[in-house]
Amino acid sequence: MGQQFLRMPGNLSILASAQNGVSDEDARILRGLRSGIESAYEELIDRYQGGVYGIVFRLLGNQNDASDVVQEVFLKVFRSVGSFRGQSSLKTWIYRIAVNEAHNHRRWFSRHCCREVAVEGQSADHADSLKLAADPGRSPFEQALESENRTLIEQALDKINPVFRTAVILRDIENLSYEEIADILQVSLGTVKSRILRGRDALRRELTLEHGFAEAFI
Repeated sequence: MGQQFLRMPGNLSILASAQNGVSDEDARILRGLRSGIESAYEELIDRYQGGVYGIVFRLLGNQNDASDVVQEVFLKVFRSVGSFRGQSSLKTWIYRIAVNEAHNHRRWFSRHCCREVAVEGQSADHADSLKLAADPGRSPFEQALESENRTLIEQALDKINPVFRTAVILRDIENLSYEEIADILQVSLGTVKSRILRGRDALRRELTLEHGFAEAFI
C-alpha cells in the first residue's frame, strides 16, 4: 500500500469540527492527507484498516476478495479526500466507501454464487409497512460468543438478504450506533432499525433451520 499513496493538494481547508461531523483528530489527519504527508496515510490505515477489513470480509466471505477490496477502498479514500467536506465523520465516510465497494464487488463477481434468502412478502426498503417493535435485547451474535458458534453465525449471515446482512454486521458485529449506520448507508434511522430487526429475524430462522438453534436465538 505504501507505494501506491497519492499526493493530495494541500490548499484545501477543513471546516471547524463544531460545524460538521469531523473531529479535531479527523481534521488533523485530513490536513496531513491533503498535504501528502506519508505519516498521515500510515495513521489512517492503522486506525481504520481492521474495521474496514472486518466489514468487507463479512460481506464477501472470502479473504482474498476482501483483501483486494480493502486495497481499493483506501485507494479510493486517498483519491477522494480532496472532495470530502466533513458532513459526516471520517470513519463513517470510509465505512460507506467500504460497504459500497464490497457490494459492487459482490454484484459483479458473485452473482452465480448468490444464495440469498429473501424475506417473505416484504421488499428490502419497505420500512414504513413494518411496525418497529422494541429491541428484544441481546442480538444473536451477542448470544454466541464461542468461536465455533460465531463461525456458524457468520456462515448463516452469508445466506440472508444482503441489505439486511449489512445492517446486522454494522450493528451487532461492528458495534456501530444507529446514527452511524444511517450515515454509512445513507438511509433514515427508521430504515436502519427496520433492516436490523428483519435481519436478526432472518438470521434466527436460518440458524434454526440449519443448526437447530430453536431457543437460543429467539
